[in-house]
Amino acid sequence: MSEKSSNKHSYTVPCASRFRDEVLALAASKHCNVADLARSVVLVVSRQVIDGHKDPGEPARDDRETVVLKSGRSEGKPWRRKPRLQVRMAPGFEIETIRKALALALAIERGHMSVGVESEAALSEAEMEQEAQHALLRNTHDEMERLRNVVQALHFEPLPDGVHTREQALYVLGFPPGARADINAVRMRFRRLATVYHPDGKDGCHQRMSQLNAAMDLLRRTSH
Repeated sequence: MSEKSSNKHSYTVPCASRFRDEVLALAASKHCNVADLARSVVLVVSRQVIDGHKDPGEPARDDRETVVLKSGRSEGKPWRRKPRLQVRMAPGFEIETIRKALALALAIERGHMSVGVESEAALSEAEMEQEAQHALLRNTHDEMERLRNVVQALHFEPLPDGVHTREQALYVLGFPPGARADINAVRMRFRRLATVYHPDGKDGCHQRMSQLNAAMDLLRRTSH
């Protein structure tokens, strides 16, 4: 599988805080992450059923969460924002579709609806649940291993004085000194690192994200 075909997109899914907490609790009980829940529904439930399910919708105007910024000039300051879920899946999904898929996962878990599989050698309910759990665990392990390898390969310490030269930009984006990286390789590397260091992510870092943007801007200007 090529690097391009294995890329995933990080979705920010605004939702009611109660819905967020219920989805996180379900994922924890299944020993998986939120993306695994959404992917499982998308794989076994028809798009027609997903589209026809009620969208839990965005949070009410008075439903907000407070987070403390991890880095940058505002490090340590509280920030009020919409409750959300971070979901890494293949690109191309609508936010509404992901919310509906997660709502379906909750409905299936509560017994409000079922997913039938018709075949001559149908698995028992217990066998189906066990196989689904094994698949979720495999997906979770593979995803964590991929992210761990990405972070180890591309981790960088922020430059104390910022990004001002091509060599510094190459360093921030994980290229060796003097590399002749074309703009497409630079963009791909930027997207990969931005997924890790975006301030909304688990490993988010305002300073690293700022230097990534500066490095990308410098290399884009000097590539012409």
